Amino acid sequence: MPSKQPVSGASPSAAAVIPAPSTIKDSPAVERALNRSKLYLLISWSLLYPEDEEFLDYLRCGEFVEDGRAALDTLQAMLDGAGGERAVQKIHALKKQFDLAETLIASECANWQLSDLQSEHRRVFSNVITLDCPPYETLFGNDHVFAQSHVMGDISGFYKAFGVELSKDIHERLDHLSVEFEFMHFLAYKESYSRCHDGAEKTQIVVEAQKKFVKNHIGRWVPLFCRMLSKKADSGLFRLVADMTADWMEFETAFLGVAPQPYTETDYRPATFNSPEGQTYECGAQDQGNELSLLLNEVGAQSFMDGKDKDKEKDEKGPVGTA
Repeated sequence: MPSKQPVSGASPSAAAVIPAPSTIKDSPAVERALNRSKLYLLISWSLLYPEDEEFLDYLRCGEFVEDGRAALDTLQAMLDGAGGERAVQKIHALKKQFDLAETLIASECANWQLSDLQSEHRRVFSNVITLDCPPYETLFGNDHVFAQSHVMGDISGFYKAFGVELSKDIHERLDHLSVEFEFMHFLAYKESYSRCHDGAEKTQIVVEAQKKFVKNHIGRWVPLFCRMLSKKADSGLFRLVADMTADWMEFETAFLGVAPQPYTETDYRPATFNSPEGQTYECGAQDQGNELSLLLNEVGAQSFMDGKDKDKEKDEKGPVGTA
């Protein structure tokens, strides 16, 4: 019979009971989801522009490395064959990345001020969208603005389906890597909760959403982005983040059992607008008037607008009469 323990502070007659840790449904799967969630959050946070000292303090006090190692240790202990040998190899690789992070933080970041971290972020990502390692999904594999809109709409659909939206405090687009990784953090955490409280059917919905988001989104563009980021950063914190993120994506594809079709360097083509064959578009007036005028003529509204303009001119001149 499962052991039970009362909630502290409750009277014996009204004592609620909660399951002891040993009775949690499918505990290894719950732990896997929780620690995957934690690792997604660590990487997500490391890619955002540091508005304040919170992340820098997290680095300097050693908790970034401690939390990462703890998550990997638990994940490895609870793998139970999930992801096969490839997943095990990637966990070992990630542990080495956190060892390197510890050394880097002790030698360089320990004496950083917020301005130093901000300068390093600007060096790599610049103040505008940098085209040599843009952290935005829609700039990969979508060489037309309409394709970008389609991908952005699909990302937005995932967020809306699970009732999440971009915080007003985060000044980023929906397709920023940090935002997409935080969404995966949310899904993995939701999976852990669902396994304990919602049953198999709802849990499967969350698991399938993770698989689809990795296969159709982050699993496709993030590997190429990591190679570009590694080259751009060359050394330092963000070179380490690039390598860590690349290893994490390989772990995730193995663990979830998905096979994304990753973009290559030839797939990176920032979007352009190509007008339909035989048509040209210009800013301002054209031979037949600008596009707004053409549209107004088509719906018969231009003559109405012209009439209103004439009436306005009469009103501005004032009343006209004879003495």
